Amino acid sequence: MEKIDKLDKQILEIISTNARIPFKDVAAECGVSRAAIHQRVQRLIDMKVIVGSGYHVNPGSLGYNTCTFVGIKLERGSMYKTVSEALKAIPEIVECHFTTGPYTMLIKLYARDNAHLMELLNDKIQEIPGVISTETLISLNQSIRKEVPIGAQRQEQVPTLDL
Repeated sequence: MEKIDKLDKQILEIISTNARIPFKDVAAECGVSRAAIHQRVQRLIDMKVIVGSGYHVNPGSLGYNTCTFVGIKLERGSMYKTVSEALKAIPEIVECHFTTGPYTMLIKLYARDNAHLMELLNDKIQEIPGVISTETLISLNQSIRKEVPIGAQRQEQVPTLDL
């Protein structure tokens, strides 16, 4: 795999903050040509460092007012692939993870309201063969949404107490 250099990281920091920024503005901020930015971004896409782009839609603006995380326990962990395929057919589910801990799977979904959430849980998710139980956690507010750190990782020093 090719290395990601300082310029690549600088480009990633800029475009991950604002995906709509014109390449000419990225080029000006980085001190290189627009063609160089275009080539670098294409290389990062080819390397699968950049795996998507687009807009984030506010679910509430479409009537989806309840963000929910659901822990799912399966009959057997080996059923994960078939259950995840069934979950893909439910449009309100936006994430699905195979996990360690008390749940086999953790999903994130959006519902219009509590009645819609109950319908999704009782009539769709819990009806999937292999699902033995679910636990629901409703998000009251999302306080952080960001990408992983792009710059060089810094080791933070833990302060010591002189006793």
